[in-house]
Amino acid sequence: MSGRIEARLKELGIALPEPATPIANYIPCNVVDFAVETGRRHGLAVISGQVPLRDGKIAFTGKLGAGVSPEEGQAAARLCFINLLAQLKAACLGDLDRVKRVVRLGGFIAATPDFTQHAQVMNGASDLAVEVFGEAGRHARTTIGVPSLPGDAAVEVEGLFEIG
Repeated sequence: MSGRIEARLKELGIALPEPATPIANYIPCNVVDFAVETGRRHGLAVISGQVPLRDGKIAFTGKLGAGVSPEEGQAAARLCFINLLAQLKAACLGDLDRVKRVVRLGGFIAATPDFTQHAQVMNGASDLAVEVFGEAGRHARTTIGVPSLPGDAAVEVEGLFEIG
């Protein structure tokens, strides 16, 4: 299906990959439906954390503050958001125009204890959310530093989206 969001992704030069298969005992996305006063069905799509996979391999490994630059971290966070979008598209049955807004992003930054630029790294995902969805891409966010991530990924990003 091709709509407004797909056209925006094309303008940005972004081709979504196939959604990644989970590497452990979890599902990539959970959709919770709820009714609003109008009786219309809406829902929340909770997307499991996505690492910076490209062509089936983690493209950014290591730790911020020990060999991974803040710019590389931003690129990793951006790639994580692209992988979130792939999962979200599957959850929306191929129609990203069903996304009403990005509610929240959570970022995990593998970093040394003295690294302090976590927020700037996570902007790689947040900036892309706004580029893709406009005002509906503005979101609440948590960003934390962690000692390690699966597969030695430098960044992992999870998301919560309102869909209709």
